[in-house]
Amino acid sequence: MKFKHIILCLSIVFTINSFGQTTIIDSISKKGVSFATISFGNGNGIFADDDGQFFFTKKLYADIDSLFISALGYKDIKLVSSSLKDTLFLAPQSDLLDEVIVTARPTGKFKEVTLKPTDHNDYFKCWLPTIESEIAVFFPNNDAKPKHLTKLLLPIKTEAKDWNKRGNKKKEKRPFSTLFRVQFYKNHKGLPGDVVTYEKIVFIATQDTKPVFEFDVSGFDIFIPKDGIFVSIQVLGFTDKNGKLLPNKKYKEVKTRRGIIKVSTTFRPLLPFTDQIEDKTTYVKRIFQNNGQWVLFDKKNIKNSNLLNAGLNNYGMGLKMEVYKEQ
Repeated sequence: MKFKHIILCLSIVFTINSFGQTTIIDSISKKGVSFATISFGNGNGIFADDDGQFFFTKKLYADIDSLFISALGYKDIKLVSSSLKDTLFLAPQSDLLDEVIVTARPTGKFKEVTLKPTDHNDYFKCWLPTIESEIAVFFPNNDAKPKHLTKLLLPIKTEAKDWNKRGNKKKEKRPFSTLFRVQFYKNHKGLPGDVVTYEKIVFIATQDTKPVFEFDVSGFDIFIPKDGIFVSIQVLGFTDKNGKLLPNKKYKEVKTRRGIIKVSTTFRPLLPFTDQIEDKTTYVKRIFQNNGQWVLFDKKNIKNSNLLNAGLNNYGMGLKMEVYKEQ
């Protein structure tokens, strides 16, 4: 009898966990479309996980009537939320995929060059990441020599204070595991344009990640185009211990006199911004708003920003690259 009770409990758990799950599939390869974007049309949205799965129920998102599904290299689809099925198919846009130029790695000698990141430990001078925001940093190409990106140097801050100076420094740090996506864009009239690669490039940051995270991208054969390159990072959400993206709700509902307002959940780690970079090289976009248009992180484009009001215009990303000698 006890054994039957255990089986019944497991069945209930499985049913609860699978309810509301939808998988986004490539219509040709029949594989899941990793990290597809699910927009609600109201400035909010969520992402599919590595397998193309996402969770959507009326209990979680009672006010959402329409869904807009998109992913790089695929045709968008729109559907009524009440007609959502357990499987959706996205059709690849072959004309877009054909535009990605594969560059063969040059032969001969090269020099390793490091563009140092700009870091600090001030919690109040940091960007609070949300899944609706993507941050891109522009790196110009100052000569015609081939430049192969090998590592991204990403400043992060995991805690609100300097942990070693706290009175309870022996206490364990609050654990977290956050999934980030990295994307590379060509320069299109001073803004991020077409993607350089459609490959899935992600990393996980935890409470133990170093203040400057070195992310190895050498295996993706990313070369800096002649007009420079934009490198972006974007939070996808918290993960479980196996690195699987969790289907946690990405918004908090706050009651106000004007009704309920959705406030985006912020994720650790934070991203230090700086006033120590002379040029303005940082660009941002709200993925679920304004058709995902990029803007320079500047007062003329963004109002009521505490970072900009303090003169903090840039995210101090750095990178390492192999600069090949001229043939």
